[in-house]
This record gives sequence, structure tokens and C-alpha cells, in this order.
Amino acid sequence: MMGGEMTDHEAHCYELVADCRLRAATDLFAHTWDPVVLAALRLGPRRRRELRAAIGGISDKVLTDTLHRLLASGLVDRHAHAEAPPRVEYRLTSLGQSLVEGPMAALGRWAIEHSEELLEAQESAARPPSDSPMTPTQTQRTG
Repeated sequence: MMGGEMTDHEAHCYELVADCRLRAATDLFAHTWDPVVLAALRLGPRRRRELRAAIGGISDKVLTDTLHRLLASGLVDRHAHAEAPPRVEYRLTSLGQSLVEGPMAALGRWAIEHSEELLEAQESAARPPSDSPMTPTQTQRTG
């Protein structure tokens, strides 16, 4: 963008927010296991079985799909060691590290600070509405 002028693509993004770079970034969190695997790799390279053990509750197929997605996004790197038997490790790329240390760390801090509020709101929304706007105590006082 030169001299404050907007390209046609940028102008189009402002009109159709769903096609913007923000969507590309937030899509990284569209798959439940993606941030979990990224977080599991934050301390260093791990083999598949180490990832499964560290994460817990993830099937081998889901882990495979997740690793393929993260590899395709440039967030994770796969390193095959020339050994017998073959040993493969996965590690964060610099792009993946910047995501984990930046937005994911900020989201984690936010979750810690606001988890009670968030859970209370979700529980409140899940409660069935009462038939009467008056509570039984209010009914006894007025009746």
C-alpha cells in the first residue's frame, strides 16, 4: 500500500471480512486439536507417541490429520532422522513458535483471568428458563 492507497484486494477484504487475513489466522483455531498439538510442541521436538502421551484423548488418525494441517500451514516441521528404525520428530517452526508465544499465550492468559465469568455465563445460558419471573421467595412475600 503506497501513499495510503488501498489495493483492490484490500478494499475487497474490507467489504467481505470473511475473506480477509484475519479469517486465515482465526481458521488456525477452527480445529479443536490444532492449538493443543501446538501447545504440546512448545517445549521442543517430540515424536508422535510422545505427542499422544502428552496430549491424551487424541486418536492416532486425528493426530495424523492435525499434523498434516499444521505442516501445510507452515507451523510445524517434520524431521526424519536417518536411523534404523526410522525416527521422526515434529517441532514448531519459527512461525509456529511466534503463534504459540504470541496470540496463544495471550489467549491462555485471558482464559485464566476470565474462565470463571465464561463458565458462569455458559452455565446460566444452559439453565432452563423459569416459568415465572418471580422466585418462590418473592411469591411468599407478595402473597
